[in-house]
Amino acid sequence: MVLRIKKRRKYLGNRSWGAGNIKNARGAGDRGGVGRGGRRHKWTYTVVYEKETIGKKGFAPWRKKTLDIIDLNAISKRAAGMQDAKPTIELKGYKVLGGGRLAKPVVVKASGFSKSAEEKIKQAGGETVRL
Repeated sequence: MVLRIKKRRKYLGNRSWGAGNIKNARGAGDRGGVGRGGRRHKWTYTVVYEKETIGKKGFAPWRKKTLDIIDLNAISKRAAGMQDAKPTIELKGYKVLGGGRLAKPVVVKASGFSKSAEEKIKQAGGETVRL
């Protein structure tokens, strides 16, 4: 026993497709606020005159991307586990702040540095590289 048949199959051969009288559901008001969506009723108009609206969705991003922050103590902890004499730590998307100290010279590659962080890294014998 078929419990549910497809709508297009159900209304095949029926002029009004379940909308009652033939004059009901005649215009765009039948879509309930869907506009040019829904049945793609005005798709040729959209393709010809409003090409710029196809495929766009939502708003353009207006906020600047913010960098994550990390301080010298955290960098020093990461460098402590490395065996190199001058380890390289890459921190893309991070801004290095000057809180804390460096135990050994480190090459720090990051997206941003505060002035105090740059000074402390150079005093410890390390290098700063902006990504």
